[in-house]
Amino acid sequence: MAFNSTTLNKIVILLVTLFLVSCGSSRKKVYASNPKPVSQRQASINNAPQKKTNSIPKKRTTDEKVRDYVQEYSAMAQMEMKKFKIPASITLAQGILESGMGESRLARKANNHFGIKCHKGWRGKRIYHDDDKRNECFRVYKDPIKSYRDHSLFLANRQRYAFLFDINTKNYKAWAKGLKKAGYATDPNYPKKLIGLIERYNLTSYDRRNNIKNKLETKVVTKAIEHQVKKGDTLYSISKHYNVSMDKIISKNTIDGNTIYLGQILIIPNSQ
Repeated sequence: MAFNSTTLNKIVILLVTLFLVSCGSSRKKVYASNPKPVSQRQASINNAPQKKTNSIPKKRTTDEKVRDYVQEYSAMAQMEMKKFKIPASITLAQGILESGMGESRLARKANNHFGIKCHKGWRGKRIYHDDDKRNECFRVYKDPIKSYRDHSLFLANRQRYAFLFDINTKNYKAWAKGLKKAGYATDPNYPKKLIGLIERYNLTSYDRRNNIKNKLETKVVTKAIEHQVKKGDTLYSISKHYNVSMDKIISKNTIDGNTIYLGQILIIPNSQ
C-alpha cells in the first residue's frame, strides 16, 4: 500500500504520542509526606533516649581544702594543746603546711602530717622521701592521731624546744618564730607562713575552745601511764620500775640519743 507524505507524517506523530503517554503512565509518582508540626518534632526529640555523660567533680579551691583539713583535725590539735600546752593554732598551721592540706605523699602514704623524720630513736615503720636530701627516712604512723601525738612528744621531749613551753599559748607569733629558731624547719619564711595561715583562717579560735573529743584521747593513750622524770631517774630504772623495755619507752616518746632530762614527761606504754 502506498502512503503519501501527509499520511506518513500523521502516522509518525501518532506513534510518538502513544510512546510518550505509555512512558508517563509507567512512572511512579512520589508524594512528599506531610511534615510534623514543630511541637510534635520537639516532643520526639525530648522523648528520645539521651546519651549519658560523665559528670566531672568540682575541683576544690585552696580555701576549701584548708577548711576541710581544719574541720577534720581541729579536735586532735585541741587535745594535744590540753595535754602538752602546744597552741592548737600552731599545731593546725604546721599540719596544713607540712602535709600540703593532707594531700602530700607522706600524709597519704604514711599518715605523717608533720614531716617528722626517723631519727635514731625510731623503731617503727619507715618511708623514704626526698626532702633536704634525697631518699630521706620518715616515720610511718598507723593513723593521723598517732602522728599528732608524736608531734607533741617530739616537741615536748627535746631539750632544744624546751623554751617554747615558757611562752603563753596565746602568743602564736612567738611560737612560730621559736620553732624556726629551734631548727624545726630550714625555710627562712617558715614563721611567716605559719602566722599567715593562723590569721587567714582564724585558727586562734581553737586555742580558746575546750570541746575536746575524749574518744580521741582514749584512742591514743589507752592504758598508758605518764611519768615525770625526777632526780636520779634513768631510762633503765624507769623501765625496771614499770616492767617495760627501754626500747619501747624510747620509741613511744621519740627520745633522741637515749637522753632524758629533769621534769620531762614520759608516756609509759603497756607492760607485757
